Amino acid sequence: MPKQVIIQGSIEAVEFIETPIPIPEDKQVVIKVVVSGANPKDWKYPFWKDLPSNSGDDIAGIVHSVGKNVYEFKPGDRVAALHEALTDNGSFAEYAVAPDSTTFHIPQNISFEEAATIPVAALTAAVALYADLKLPAPFDSIHPTHGRKKSPIVIYGVSSAVGAFAAKFARLSGLDPIIGVAGRAGDFAKALVDYVVDYRKGEDILVASIEEILLKEGLGSKVPYVFDAISENGSLEATLRFVDLNGGTISTVLPPKLFAKDKDSFEYPAGVRAFNSAVPLVHSTLRDFGYVWSRYLSRLLEDGRLKTHPYEVIPGGLNGVLTGLQKLKDGKASAVKYVFRIEDTGNVMLGLAGRPTVARTQPHPLRNFPYSA
Repeated sequence: MPKQVIIQGSIEAVEFIETPIPIPEDKQVVIKVVVSGANPKDWKYPFWKDLPSNSGDDIAGIVHSVGKNVYEFKPGDRVAALHEALTDNGSFAEYAVAPDSTTFHIPQNISFEEAATIPVAALTAAVALYADLKLPAPFDSIHPTHGRKKSPIVIYGVSSAVGAFAAKFARLSGLDPIIGVAGRAGDFAKALVDYVVDYRKGEDILVASIEEILLKEGLGSKVPYVFDAISENGSLEATLRFVDLNGGTISTVLPPKLFAKDKDSFEYPAGVRAFNSAVPLVHSTLRDFGYVWSRYLSRLLEDGRLKTHPYEVIPGGLNGVLTGLQKLKDGKASAVKYVFRIEDTGNVMLGLAGRPTVARTQPHPLRNFPYSA
């Protein structure tokens, strides 16, 4: 019987269970997982909510079966997909389930490992730039050399998977200059953007460096668009110092009221529009957006305009999931996405594996973490 991994809330243990191959609902796709990707949310949700679950959402594999109303996919198709967060049958399994709207064909020039780096990160970046910041999409943008005024953007955390995809999309949309904020992965960031600023030098130097770049480009000293792909540890406060306070727009991946240094008093000035860009919305209020962009990703990948993110294969298949999530939790990933080849799983002992889970005496402060706030 197929196996899957249930991440325990401690992130110190997992449970291996057997479950039947899922039966798809009308608009669902059941996928035999070849490679699963991992994201920070995959440890955060179980940890914050103390909710044991198969929290993986990045799927790359082969279609096993489809629901009766699915017409774009058939068994045997090579696909990648975004699993619906906080639902059953996630990607840390031999078989996973995704809505057909966020499933897309993998072009022949893309491997399963490469494809597994895409769904969560690329669709989060697309939501931020195009649903929230309202930037021109690559298919309706005008190249800046055709007389368009320069339109700069700052991407904080540009070497993360989400930030890197945002930089790639910004380039396709003709934004200029693209300024990336990075740390130890600065060399990787240089290949993505026009300018790289190192946040490790301190907030004052960070802000001064961005203002210097804008002045050099003849764009004043403030930026109209900011995408904060980190949204914690001081990035929220820093962005307020270089965004245009009279009409600037900021997108974050985490809600400021939960992740600002001073949660009670943090607020954006009246002249700044701010959005918490949450990818789970592509399965609800942004369903059409998710449908269109999932298919557009296939086209961009096939013709080479979009490159995938660097990845590292964690050995052991499903047996390596706990290791990968612990490395994410410990902040060891830098400009790389962890992926798991399911065929490498080998023998699995059913039941709990890892350190014994100790019952919490107090709930985590983020146990009610919302998609947006």
